Amino acid sequence: MSDSTTQNIEQAEDGRYSTAGAYVHEGEEYNRDTTYIEDRIVADPEHAELAEGARAWPVEAGRYRLVAARACPWANRTLIVRRLLGLEDAISVGLPGPTHDSRSWRFDLDSDGRDPVLDTERLQENYFKRFPDYPRGITVPAIVDIPTGQVVTNNFPQITEDFSTEWKQFHREGAPDLWPEELVPEMREVMHRIYTEINNGVYRCGFAGSQEAYESAYERLWTAMDWVEERLSGQRYLMGDHITEADVRLFTTLARFDPVYVSHFKASRNKLTEMPNLWGYARDLFQTPGFGDTVDFQQIKEHYFVVHRDINPSGIVPLGPSLENWTSPHGRESLGGSPFAPGATASGPVRDDERVDPDHTPLAS
Repeated sequence: MSDSTTQNIEQAEDGRYSTAGAYVHEGEEYNRDTTYIEDRIVADPEHAELAEGARAWPVEAGRYRLVAARACPWANRTLIVRRLLGLEDAISVGLPGPTHDSRSWRFDLDSDGRDPVLDTERLQENYFKRFPDYPRGITVPAIVDIPTGQVVTNNFPQITEDFSTEWKQFHREGAPDLWPEELVPEMREVMHRIYTEINNGVYRCGFAGSQEAYESAYERLWTAMDWVEERLSGQRYLMGDHITEADVRLFTTLARFDPVYVSHFKASRNKLTEMPNLWGYARDLFQTPGFGDTVDFQQIKEHYFVVHRDINPSGIVPLGPSLENWTSPHGRESLGGSPFAPGATASGPVRDDERVDPDHTPLAS
């Protein structure tokens, strides 16, 4: 066991701030709280479409910090889209460690245990600077206004959509169009089903409080998994020949499927590696710059197996599965298409200070 894993387990076991009992409620099905801070960062604040009571913040390079734990699938989406679009210079990133207690995500990967830009120990502090009595969970991803240290939004699906549509002036040359106008109506339908049935479906299995709730969640999950397996039998990506945000949203669940969800969340009908279309598709994306180079498998496992004491009381983190097969040939080129449409290019090298620990990924450093 690594020293960092041991430290994360010891910190999570501090009974004063235990997360035990926070996830599974006996006799109940799992229902995610989807009430987020619905402020948006937009190019034209005066004419922005906003939810009732929400505020528009101006797009401004260098003003905001994305706080995104690599362990979290929702946060992983933002790291991927930020890389694909080349927003690294415009939006800095803070990377909390993989575990947390009831006081929220910690910046324990930084040398002095504080985010070097925000100067906070926990993301909770940035929420409380704006909402002293914030009543909900302190979630990632979150965008923080650097000058004030206040959280702006934690509305993860809107964050990535706005990266594509509102931050265009700061996209890199050759950035892909992840929201092709002609595909958006169908994309929204596909992404909605992926979210309710797969992204959140694994959590419904894992956090079910009764056998009945679990079995219902399990059936819904595998119905949807079979749907995407069939959808990907004749086309390279979810929406056709090129990567869109729909692929980003499915990928972060697939990357966690065999290492976590099959065992920890009992999504155990079969492994991802036993579904030929989905497994080839997942490897195709993983090997595309911007996807696999944001995935830290060790942090992923530590988060779920250490934090969810309702499910894994011992806090033991599994050593497997082996990761080398993620870099094996995927064969998806035979379906035609390419990762990006003509005129778009792959992301450049990962910044040195944003590289995944080489011991936590099968990708060559």
